[in-house]
Amino acid sequence: MTPEPSTTRTPHRNAAHDPVQPPRAYRNWIGGDWRRPAHGHYPVIDPATELLVGEAPEADAADVAAAVAAAQAAQEAWAATDPRERSRVLERIAELLTERGPALVPLLQAETGATLKVARGMQLPTAADRFRRYARGALEPDTVPLAPQPVGPSALAPGGLIGAAAVRRPVGVVGCITSYNFPVVNLAGKVAPALAMGNAVVCKPAPQDPLSCLELGPLLKEAGLPDGLYNVVTGSGSAPGEALVAHPDVDMISFTGSTSVGKEIAGNAGRGMKRTLMELGGKGAALVLDDAVGGVREAALGSVASTWTFHSGQICTAPTRVLVHDSLHDEFVTALSQYASALTLGDPTNERTVVGPVISAAQRDRVEAYIDGAREQGATVVVGGVRPTRPATGFYVAPTLITDVTPEMTVAREELFGPVVVVLRFADEDEAVRLANSTPYGLYDYVFSGDTGRAWRLAARLRSGNVGINTVQRHPETPFGGFKESGVGRDGGSFGLHAYSELQSIVWPS
Repeated sequence: MTPEPSTTRTPHRNAAHDPVQPPRAYRNWIGGDWRRPAHGHYPVIDPATELLVGEAPEADAADVAAAVAAAQAAQEAWAATDPRERSRVLERIAELLTERGPALVPLLQAETGATLKVARGMQLPTAADRFRRYARGALEPDTVPLAPQPVGPSALAPGGLIGAAAVRRPVGVVGCITSYNFPVVNLAGKVAPALAMGNAVVCKPAPQDPLSCLELGPLLKEAGLPDGLYNVVTGSGSAPGEALVAHPDVDMISFTGSTSVGKEIAGNAGRGMKRTLMELGGKGAALVLDDAVGGVREAALGSVASTWTFHSGQICTAPTRVLVHDSLHDEFVTALSQYASALTLGDPTNERTVVGPVISAAQRDRVEAYIDGAREQGATVVVGGVRPTRPATGFYVAPTLITDVTPEMTVAREELFGPVVVVLRFADEDEAVRLANSTPYGLYDYVFSGDTGRAWRLAARLRSGNVGINTVQRHPETPFGGFKESGVGRDGGSFGLHAYSELQSIVWPS
């Protein structure tokens, strides 16, 4: 069954920005079928053209309750399903995502504003990889045998040789609340390990770009996933997410998003003692040490520049703060300035475009306010900082480089989520560490040094869940998560299976 067409005649755009068929009005995906939302629809807007992409369901607490009921009804049988069958279904999902991915790119691009390089290379293929990884994960051992221990008699029981095992069990119903920057990838990173462990999920995508997540419903069903295990409800405001967190039959909340919202979710989830996995904000620091010369210097330059070129800085792991040793500061700023000045903004459907729009007018205005605040606090905007006049439509922020930044400035402490890099200078390693650790965040930092042993030792002093040495590349099997206000818990690789399971200890007399 396909989403019902809207009667609205507002045009939207395809990959060439031409008006095409009237936008669809989607329904929620609940229990393996489309269900009409309680309160109609709200518009999803293309960040590049400001045209209507489609209409998303405006769900309420009753819609959420229906999705949770469907998930709960399906979960026990899925948990009892042979892991080989769960693996087969997840592998088939990966195959269908690979096969159908190109057809989904225009919709995904239209609602996110991602460039073709990001949409084609980092969105759907990565989502397929995650389902494929957890197809293998479904077959990983879930039992840890423990050596028998001699135990003396007590008032509880007679003594003897006691055997035991620790077994991972499904959590139950998992509420997945995802971010707008990588809607399908982020969703796959939660749904795939949760399903591999025998859970059911109710997903609440970010309001700005939920349509691709809804489109996954029929695809997962076609792959053989039983009805009720994957449910999606959407809404323009916080009500559906709040209802999901508060529902007594939801056993776990997995959230990716801002620290401020994460704190609210954690507090509300705590009242019901729900398990939580919180991947929150970041203010990544790239430490460029005095021996970062030659190829290491070029790696540092390209890595910092990725804040501008990779999804317009809308990524929580971006090295948005660059901390440069005094001896390299002026040279490095000049190189960054030249790099940023050479970047052009443009239509994200154009193959040559590197920098696309941010997600919304509100986010553009927010980033601009941070830049204006930096000026007022005495920082220097070297490149950018002025709203582009071209393209004529869209929510664009020019690649911006800010220097003369001090650690107490707002722009040095808070997450902007846009194409803005701030530069701070340091005299020695102790000062570099103090600067890197001076924000409330601790998600991802980077160390660039010609001496990797030195960088390894320095990484131990950084209060960050992840540290890259001479690279911003990721390793898919590492545990991912943050220190401090960057979150609680870890996912990724086998750690993702751990995140979506409970440990049960079983003890018996040997």
